[in-house]
Amino acid sequence: MSFKELELFYYLCEDPHISQLSKKISMSQSAISLALKSLETSLGEPLFDRIGKKLILNERGRVFKEQTYKHFSSLVDAEHIFKTDKVAGKLRIGSSKTIGSFVTPQIVYDFLQTYSDSSIDKIIDNSFNIITKVLNGEVDIGFIEMSCSEPEIIKEPLVQDELIIVTSNKALSQDSYYIDQLYQYKWLMREKGSGIRKLFFETFGPIYKDMNIVMEFAELDEAKILLRNNPDMISCLSRFAVSTEIQDKQLFQVQLQNVKMDRILYLIYNKNKHQSTFFKTFKTYVQEAFGNYW
Repeated sequence: MSFKELELFYYLCEDPHISQLSKKISMSQSAISLALKSLETSLGEPLFDRIGKKLILNERGRVFKEQTYKHFSSLVDAEHIFKTDKVAGKLRIGSSKTIGSFVTPQIVYDFLQTYSDSSIDKIIDNSFNIITKVLNGEVDIGFIEMSCSEPEIIKEPLVQDELIIVTSNKALSQDSYYIDQLYQYKWLMREKGSGIRKLFFETFGPIYKDMNIVMEFAELDEAKILLRNNPDMISCLSRFAVSTEIQDKQLFQVQLQNVKMDRILYLIYNKNKHQSTFFKTFKTYVQEAFGNYW
């Protein structure tokens, strides 16, 4: 059965005069009759009784209309949206831990308030896993905290971030240190696959093996709780992730000598992804929001 056949069927349910419908929609009577016959053939039985020259909706026709019209009406609404509102759709995005927890929530919320016919499904994972999900088509757009060189992925820079050393030991914020002067403290380190861990190890090379790494963590809230409760602990986190805690003096930055760990946050997508108007609008909105907010 076709969309047009269903449309004609519902027309005839309201006014079963083919001649009148023919004039109303500028379609020949024979074409209307053939479309109705095709629909009935696909269903295996008549929907109307032919009594004289009249079409009368029969018991099977009535139940067919009752069971299908709501869905047909939804299809009509969807078709209207696609034709008149190109900024409507359902997007799947994947964000790395820092971006997904502290940066994109407000941006996504503002976008949904602006484009009310939109829907966004979100997942949060480490950068490596988000890259994999973009490659596999599991998400439409990814936000990551590390660069990637996969030829199938397009990456666009969003904003510069800084990794900083933090602790709840206020005394450590009063001076600056070489990294080896901090080995005595208990280090919390991000899990494998995270952008923070990758940049940290790239910055300091093999000397990290001399550090006292006591725990690894995946969730940022877990790390911040441990840091607040244990002044002998120290960690490397994104400035975005701890800006509130530093402002409230729950955590303090430890200054490093001769080291600055800057990185770029990226928006990524598969190069084979179809870029609909909705996709492009969201991507542009995010890029402008990052510029405005940071």
